[in-house]
Amino acid sequence: LETGAGFPFAINNSTGWIVVASELDREAVDFYSFGVEAQDQGNPPMASSASVSVTVLDVNDNSPEFTQREYGARLNEDAAVGTSVLTVSAVDRDANSVITYQISSGNTRNRFSITSQSGGGLISLALPLDYKLERQYLLTIAASDGTRQDTAQVVVNVTDANTHRPVFQSSHYTVNVNEDRPVGTTVVVISATDEDTGENARITYLMEDSIPQFRIAADTGAVTTQMELDYEDQVSYTLAITARDNGIPQKSDTTYLEILVSDVNDNAPQFLRDSYQGSIYEDVPAFTSVLQVSATDRDSGLNGRVFYTFQGGDDGDGDFIIESTSGIVRTLRRLDRENVPLYSLRAFAVDKGVPAKRTPVEIQVTVLDVNDNPPVFERDEFDIFVEENSPIGLVVARITATDPDEGTNAQIMYQIVEGNIPEVFQLDIFSGELTALADLDYETKAEYVMVVQATSAPLVSRATVHVRLRDTNDNSPQLKNFEILFNNYITNRSGSFPGGVIGRIPAHDPDVSDSLTYAFEQGNELNLVLLDPRSGDLRLSPALDNNRPLEAVMRVSVSDGVHSATAQCTLRVTVITDEMLSNSITLRLADMSQERFLSPLLSRFLEGVATVLATPRHRVVLFNIQTDTDVGTARILNVSLSVLLPSSGHGARFFSSEELQERLYLNRSLLAAISAQRVLPFDDNICLREPCENYMRCVSVLQFDSSAPFLASDTILFRPIHPVTGLRCRCPPGFTGDYCETEIDLCYSSPCGANGRCRSREGGYTCECHEDFTGENLVKRSLADLGVALVLSELRRGSCLLGPHPCHVFNQFLSIYPVLGLGTCPRARFATKERDGLLLYNGRFNERHDFVALEIVSEQVQLTFSAGTGTAPPPP
Repeated sequence: LETGAGFPFAINNSTGWIVVASELDREAVDFYSFGVEAQDQGNPPMASSASVSVTVLDVNDNSPEFTQREYGARLNEDAAVGTSVLTVSAVDRDANSVITYQISSGNTRNRFSITSQSGGGLISLALPLDYKLERQYLLTIAASDGTRQDTAQVVVNVTDANTHRPVFQSSHYTVNVNEDRPVGTTVVVISATDEDTGENARITYLMEDSIPQFRIAADTGAVTTQMELDYEDQVSYTLAITARDNGIPQKSDTTYLEILVSDVNDNAPQFLRDSYQGSIYEDVPAFTSVLQVSATDRDSGLNGRVFYTFQGGDDGDGDFIIESTSGIVRTLRRLDRENVPLYSLRAFAVDKGVPAKRTPVEIQVTVLDVNDNPPVFERDEFDIFVEENSPIGLVVARITATDPDEGTNAQIMYQIVEGNIPEVFQLDIFSGELTALADLDYETKAEYVMVVQATSAPLVSRATVHVRLRDTNDNSPQLKNFEILFNNYITNRSGSFPGGVIGRIPAHDPDVSDSLTYAFEQGNELNLVLLDPRSGDLRLSPALDNNRPLEAVMRVSVSDGVHSATAQCTLRVTVITDEMLSNSITLRLADMSQERFLSPLLSRFLEGVATVLATPRHRVVLFNIQTDTDVGTARILNVSLSVLLPSSGHGARFFSSEELQERLYLNRSLLAAISAQRVLPFDDNICLREPCENYMRCVSVLQFDSSAPFLASDTILFRPIHPVTGLRCRCPPGFTGDYCETEIDLCYSSPCGANGRCRSREGGYTCECHEDFTGENLVKRSLADLGVALVLSELRRGSCLLGPHPCHVFNQFLSIYPVLGLGTCPRARFATKERDGLLLYNGRFNERHDFVALEIVSEQVQLTFSAGTGTAPPPP
C-alpha cells in the first residue's frame, strides 16, 4: 500500500482488506486514489499492483452554523402581516443538508414567523404589531438539519409608523460576473423607490447577509466585489438586499440578488501529491505499470478536463510512457538496473482550456535488482607466485570477482571446484583469500592448477588459478655411484672411437634454479675421462683408443654452491673382438626397456648367466642392448653377449653360439629366477621370416656396428656394439641356377647302393631296399646334441626301411637334420616329473610369426604350430 504522512487507510498484509486507519473528514478530503501492490514470497519475489479510488460519503457530523450570532431589525408598528423582518442564514458543511429554521423563544404573542427560503430563514410578521405593547422582540432562532442545530439572537425593534415603505422593482434579481474580475468591480446597481418625502424617503441600502465577497453602497445600491471570486469555491451567491427609509418608524423593502459566478480557466491542474515514487524490478516485461499519477482541475467543463503527458518533460530516454487519460506510468522496454538504477521522470497534467494550463510533477522510479548478472573475475586466469617453504596458513593471494547486481544478489561465495586434491589450499568462502594448508615444496610439486568458482546463486563464473612456487636452494644435489661401460670394438675403420660427449654425470638437484659444478676429486689423475665442470658432460680420453681392457675407480663431486655430494665413478673398458662377436647370442627379455635394464638389473642378469653356465661373472661379456622394433607395441629388449669358457687360459675360448642358446634356453627358469627378468625364445635368426623365394635356403650373416652412441641411465653409461643381421639365399638340395629353377637328379650317384632303389623326390630322394635289406642301426645317443631335452631310448635310421610305407620327416630342424638326414622318423620313450613342459620349439614365441612347438600339456603330448596369424594344433 502506497502511503504518506497522515494517510487514513491501512491494508492487511495477509488478507488484502483495506481498513480505515484514522478519522475521515469528507469536508476536508472527499476522494482518495492510491496504489496497492501484491507480492509473493518466491525467489525472486514477483509483484503486481492495482489502483484504488475511495470516495468518502457524507454523514451528518457538522452542525449548522449561523453566519452571525446576532441580528438586528427595525419594524414599524404598522407593518403589514407577512412583512419580512430579516433573513437569518446558517451554513452546514455537510453535503446535501437541508436546514430548517424555527423561532425557539422570544416570540411574544407569536407576532413573528420564520420560513426557509433560498438557504436562509426569513423572519416575517405573522400578526400586527402594537408599539405600545412591545417595542422590542428578542427572538432566539434555531437552525436545524434534522439532527444538529445552532441558535442565533435576533433583536427586532418596533418603531412608530411610517406611511410608505421603499419598494424594489423586483423581488429577485439575477446577474452574472466572471470569476476573474478584479476587486472593486460593480456587479449591479439595485434601486428602490419610496413615495414618502424627506427623511422618510431617503433610502439606505444594506445587505442583510454578511457575505464578505460583496458590499453594497448604502446610498446608491451599487453592489461591488470586495474579494476575488473563485468559481471553484462557490458558483453563486444570494444576497438579501434591503432598502430602508429614514422615517420613523423606518420602512423597508427587501429583494434578493442572485449573483452567478462564470468560470474562466484560471486554475492549473493540481496533482494529489507533490511528487511520486515508485519501484519496479528490472526484469519485468515491457508495458508493465509502475504507478499512477492523478491530478484535478477546479475549473469546470473543458477547463477542468485533465490529460497527462511526458511531452516537454523527461520520459527516461524513452524507457517509460504515461497513459494520457489514466495517468498510469508504464515501462516501454526492458530495464537494466546496472545501467540506470534510478529514473527521475517529469510528467505534466494539462487541462483543455484556452489557453491550456499545465502543471509538472516529479516522478522517481527505483529499478529493483534481480540476480541477472553472474559474478565476473578480473581475468580468466590468475598467476600467483609463492616462495616454497612458506609457512602454513599464509594468505598467498586474494581472488575476487565483482557482481554488478546489488544487495543479496551481489553477494558472492567462493570455492575451489577442481585441482585441490589433496587439499593443499583453502579459499575463504566470503573474502576469496587463498590460504596454504600444507607445506609447499617446489621439488614435490612446482605448480598447482586449480579452478575457482564465484557463485551468486544460481549464477556462477569460473577462473583458473596457477600457483607457481619459486624455488629456493633447500636441497642438496643427488648423485649415485655410477659406471661407464665402454665396449671398445677394434676395427679397421677409422673414427669408430667415440670422441664426442658420451653422456653427463647423472647428478640431479631438485632445486631447478641451482647451477651445478662438477669435478673429479680423485682417481682420474691420468685424465682418462674428460669432464666439463659446468655442464657435467663426459668425454673419453683418446688414450683409451687401444686394445687394452681397463678398470679405474674415481671419485666425483657435484656442488650447487651451498650443498655438495660425492659418488664413485667406475670406468670399465672391455675390448670386443671378432671372435667374441662370432660366438655371441642375443637373448630377448620381455617387458624391458634400455633405461630400466641399465640398473642393478644388469648386475643380476650377468650373475644369472654366469650361474647357468657355471662360469665366473667377469667372463660374461655383454656388449649390446637394443630395443626390438619388430614387435609392435610389445616392450622387448634384445641383449647380446658372449661368454668365455671357464677353463680357458690366455688363449681365450668362448662358448659357441649353439651351446649358449641351448644351455641358456633350457635353463630359462633358473635365469629368470636369478635375474628377475623373463627370457623369451631366441629370435636372432632372420631366416625365420622366410625371405628367400623358390625354396631357396636362407643363410644368416651377422655383422657389427661400432658407431652406436652411449646409452644412459641413472647409474650406468653403456656403449653398445649393435649387431646388424644380414642373409644369403642358397638353392635347396636338388636344385641349381640363378633362381634355383634347374632340378638335379640326386639319384644319379646311386646313393642307395646295389641293395636298394633310389627314388627322386622334391628336395631329396628315398631309398627303397630290396628284400632282406635295411639301413644301419644307430647307437643310443642324447638328443641334447640335437636340440631337444629328452633321451631317446630307441632310434632307428637307415637308407632303407622295412615295409611298403616310408616314414617322412615333417620338418628339417637345424640340429636334427645334419645328424638324422632325410627320411628319418625319430621315436622316443621318456618319463617326466612335471605335468607340463616344452619338448621342442622352433621359431618365435609371440604368436605373430611361424613356429612349431612340441609340448606336454596336462600329461599329454601336444604339437602346436602357427602360420603367423594364430596358433592351432594340427588336425588328428
